[in-house]
Amino acid sequence: MHILVMNGPNLNMLGRREPAIYGSTTLDEINAMLIKKATAHGITLDFVQSNHEGELLDVLHEQFGNVHGIIINPGALTHYGLSLRDGLAMMDVPIVEVHLSNVHAREEFRHRSVISAISTGQIVGLGWRGYGLALDWLIETIK
Repeated sequence: MHILVMNGPNLNMLGRREPAIYGSTTLDEINAMLIKKATAHGITLDFVQSNHEGELLDVLHEQFGNVHGIIINPGALTHYGLSLRDGLAMMDVPIVEVHLSNVHAREEFRHRSVISAISTGQIVGLGWRGYGLALDWLIETIK
């Protein structure tokens, strides 16, 4: 089983960027936790983080037909990333949208996700643990 883990703009700054909102755990620490969990289940993970929507699309095109599920934290692209949304929609695999903070309890513009309509599910507000829950769900669903 092969799962793609995607992270959008500014998520490379986790642990340093607004820790009161996003926590002190870094993206590398989250990825290490996911690798440990995936390895225990014989699952391969690919990771991508980009501050550029087009780069995320390029990865989706490269991975087309090669992944069994996707975990994505689109960052700010959540609210306006229509080309990312369309790229995800073509993948035809389970997609779990993850947000560290509870976007529904924050500024009004964060309440709308263009990704959620094509996602299988959404996990919000559980911090770094949301990634692990997304992986657990994909493991149960795909196997």
